[in-house]
Amino acid sequence: EEVKLLGAWGSPFSWRVEVALKMKGVEYEYFDEDLMNRPKSSLLLEYNPVHKKIPVLVHNGKSIAESLVILEYIDEIWNDRPVILLPQDPRDRAIARFWAKFMDDNCVPALWRSCRREGIERENAFEEAYALLNVLEAELRDKQKRFFGGDTIGFVDITGNFIGYWIGVIQEVAGVRLLTPEKFPLLCKWCCEFQNFPIFKENLPPREQLFAFFKARFERKRKTLRGGLMTLR
Repeated sequence: EEVKLLGAWGSPFSWRVEVALKMKGVEYEYFDEDLMNRPKSSLLLEYNPVHKKIPVLVHNGKSIAESLVILEYIDEIWNDRPVILLPQDPRDRAIARFWAKFMDDNCVPALWRSCRREGIERENAFEEAYALLNVLEAELRDKQKRFFGGDTIGFVDITGNFIGYWIGVIQEVAGVRLLTPEKFPLLCKWCCEFQNFPIFKENLPPREQLFAFFKARFERKRKTLRGGLMTLR
């Protein structure tokens, strides 16, 4: 089988696919896309002409885009492997999809805004993110399990990687404190479980390098904004 992955270092969405392939024991060839590169690489444009974004999985010459879609594809294609990402029960599987979509469509954008916006916009983003994290805290409280998937890592936990690892680094870069043990004890405990899960721990990007990556990205954004304001004078 020919398996290729078009990803990018530092991207939580790319990392999801990488770790899922490793959990399944699937060998693949990795192509790193420079997120700051303009224009996009010819390989990315060839395999994802619609969204032109990573990650993209190429299996025997056919491409699949969007990280959640790719995770489900990996789980279905390599369903003979010991590791199962999605529950077998149809209702449990539907619930897992619900929480994964909730994290991607609601939590990730709100958390990102809480670190990137300023003034009243940041305050509003903080309120929104706080409410959403409370929903996740309540879900863990109701489950009374180590992971969102139960006693073992699953689809929802992999999807929650932005909360499980990335947001801690990004908060530090932005100089904000939102996800803390005082406010969200169960969610922070889950973050520790996430980061110490063996295959995750082995493959998470080093914190110092990730910090430098996002610090440079934030600085680039500030310079662009200042440059834009100067042109308005």
